[in-house]
Amino acid sequence: MFDLGPSNSWDGKEIGSPVVKRFLSDEEERWYMWYHGNSSQNSGSADSIGLAVSSNGIHWERGVGPVSSSGDVGSVMKCGQDWWAFDTMSIRPGEVVVMSSSKVRASSAVYWLYYSGFSSEKVDYTDDDSLEFSLENPERFCLDNANNGNVDKGKIFKSLPGLAMSQDGRHWARIEGEHHSGALFDAGSEREWDSLFIAGPRVVFHGNSDLRMYYHSFDVESGQFGIGIARSRDGINWMKLGKIIGGGKISSFDEFGAINACVVRNKKDGRYLMAYEGVAAGGKRSIGLAVSPDGLRDWRRFQDEAVLESSVKDGWDNKGVGSPCLVQMDGEVDEWRLYYRGVGNEGRTGIGMAISQGNDVSSFRRWTGFHL
Repeated sequence: MFDLGPSNSWDGKEIGSPVVKRFLSDEEERWYMWYHGNSSQNSGSADSIGLAVSSNGIHWERGVGPVSSSGDVGSVMKCGQDWWAFDTMSIRPGEVVVMSSSKVRASSAVYWLYYSGFSSEKVDYTDDDSLEFSLENPERFCLDNANNGNVDKGKIFKSLPGLAMSQDGRHWARIEGEHHSGALFDAGSEREWDSLFIAGPRVVFHGNSDLRMYYHSFDVESGQFGIGIARSRDGINWMKLGKIIGGGKISSFDEFGAINACVVRNKKDGRYLMAYEGVAAGGKRSIGLAVSPDGLRDWRRFQDEAVLESSVKDGWDNKGVGSPCLVQMDGEVDEWRLYYRGVGNEGRTGIGMAISQGNDVSSFRRWTGFHL
């Protein structure tokens, strides 16, 4: 659905982390997609966050440079410039929360962008050779310097969650969190499951003075990735509640854990639906689902199998799929859309879409259209 940008663009080398929002008004339907990109122009260039827009969520308009020079689309946010900041190496969008009615015009909304920021601080994460695959994935749970052929074995660059705000979804101002680096909060202490890093923050507005953040880390003790939850009254100060999902059954698609969770409250029944990226024993990435009645601790896997796996060997996403983003359609269409990052031959990335069979989320079929 969405391929790499032109070779001279800010997103010509790598794209991923799609955050898709649908806005309805009496006059129009408008879709926004924030995503991370990397340029092939400069070796070792840092990630940026950009915006593409659409009238139907399928055909997208994008920009080759910053929004100021490319109009209303293009790159909208770069890495932090302060040496002490947590996001100087890379930034990846996690979630955009619109603090307004779901049917208000996009131009009058207030956007809160939660994102992962990576610094140059390195942390030891494992001595297990079987987990080295985690450093080779283009949508890495942490940034590494594998592209430069100089990987520090068992080390990663630390990531923490950040927040930025905008009136239009294009011009962003960072909000300083309580951590000394500007992040919203720090990783856990030495013996806690999330002691290495915090990544993939996805935030759900449950109600007044009740926001929930779902994030992932790597649990050294269990040797698995896991998804945890934190809660906040104001969206800035957070209290962790613990891990809610760990590794799946032996030989399952998520045996080594779950990352990049996307949580949506079902408009039909009020339950919470989580799409997540499952990590198999050999490093393969697939997308699974979990459900919860209240979005807090009582999470269970929807089924043992993935709802979306990598395609056949000649497909554009034949090496793995992940970073899911769920959108529940309303109105005349009763279905779910699943936007995701796919990896193909030679690590080439793209963003695809799958559609549910009506309101049945146990089965998704790929949208088979054409690249723009």
